Amino acid sequence: MEFISSNIFPIMIALFSGGMLIWSFIGNRVRGIRDADAVAALQLINHKNALVLDVREDSEYKSGHLLNAKLIPLGKLKERVGELEKYKAQPIVVVCRSGQRSGMACGILGKLGFSEVYNLSGGVTAWQKQNLPLTK
Repeated sequence: MEFISSNIFPIMIALFSGGMLIWSFIGNRVRGIRDADAVAALQLINHKNALVLDVREDSEYKSGHLLNAKLIPLGKLKERVGELEKYKAQPIVVVCRSGQRSGMACGILGKLGFSEVYNLSGGVTAWQKQNLPLTK
């Protein structure tokens, strides 16, 4: 007991860090966001005609994006969601650089009633690591 009381601050930091690590693994599932790695995303695009939604900024998009990706930056998603209404019942693969912004976009779309939304885990970075093509 004396050890705990004299080391409460480092113990609290360790517990907080552990909690954040666990959340990084299960957070998306808890929020109802489905992750798709590059191979699964490619299958959704090729076999289920999934829409690719790129939520990066215009300059990032111009530097290279997935073929036929629709650009709607995350900051404008709520005001431009009407452009996606016709895709509400079909798969949507949401893409950003690393998977963070696209995860937020998936949460927004899920709350708005989009039923099949997938976050490209690792984003464009993971896509490129699998030697999959980008277009300009």
